Amino acid sequence: MTLPHPLPEDLAELIARRFRALGEPELSVTALAEQLDAGQQNVSKHLAVLVDAGMLARRKDGTHAYYRIADEGVFALCEQVCGSLQTQLAALNALVAGAAAP
Repeated sequence: MTLPHPLPEDLAELIARRFRALGEPELSVTALAEQLDAGQQNVSKHLAVLVDAGMLARRKDGTHAYYRIADEGVFALCEQVCGSLQTQLAALNALVAGAAAP
């Protein structure tokens, strides 16, 4: 599915909320937890799963661990999610428009 250009503002916001963490090439657990508004321990557990799956790579620097995307297939997944969000948004807009019709 091809996304419209420019992206509708509400679709862009949905996408941005889900992928803010991908905007940086490498982030620490603390930075990711802050951006996701989640607990550091919870984020660490999820990151460990993604590292074990080969989707992320981890780099240690002193007491900090930094994560980056290791599998380029993750970006294809992002494109699929964006297309799915667009479909969802179109369906919601159609429902709202149908409810507002006289």
